[in-house]
Amino acid sequence: MSDVLARLGEHRLVPVVVMDSASDASGVADALVAGGLPVAEVTFRTAAAAESIRVMAARGDMVVGAGTVLTASQVDEAADAGASYVVSPGLSRSVVERCAERGVLALPGAVTASEVMAALDMGVTTVKFFPAATSGGAAAVKALAAPFKDVRFVPTGGIGPKNLHEYLSIPAVHAVGGSWMVPRGLIAAGDFDEVQRLTAEAVALAGKEALV
Repeated sequence: MSDVLARLGEHRLVPVVVMDSASDASGVADALVAGGLPVAEVTFRTAAAAESIRVMAARGDMVVGAGTVLTASQVDEAADAGASYVVSPGLSRSVVERCAERGVLALPGAVTASEVMAALDMGVTTVKFFPAATSGGAAAVKALAAPFKDVRFVPTGGIGPKNLHEYLSIPAVHAVGGSWMVPRGLIAAGDFDEVQRLTAEAVALAGKEALV
């Protein structure tokens, strides 16, 4: 699990993908890898999620996880499909414990000091900060990071090219989640060339921020 976390930190970006059809999974995976970002968080917001994870994970060249995981049974579904990490919008003990049982990394949501402390009690030291934009943004992440020196954050929600630097400049930010490089409409239209272009742009932007 530490290896998965390290790989997410290496890329600094986590594409949050909503799949309406598993038939598009190969195209999305090809576009992400070709764009220089072999990472995907496939959300459990659609019925195509598990099969899409299965297709992407089977490639062997991507870090594939499941997002919007709300229950322990969804953890099982994600793990069975090949997900190596599980992301939740909030903090659920049953989800975190099932992730530990299944050997997958848990990234639960936490946006308050109390939630971060609860996550620490569960053995979690990297949390999703969601929804970032409406929970105080980068300033809130900085404020939370101050008393929790050993906690890392993955802000997600309302983040794009214009404000990416605000988050990546924070030492406590492990990676940033976003969907701007994988728009649902482009995926549905099968425009994977555009997805690849947007992904490459995002990777280049994140690289520039790392040099600042």
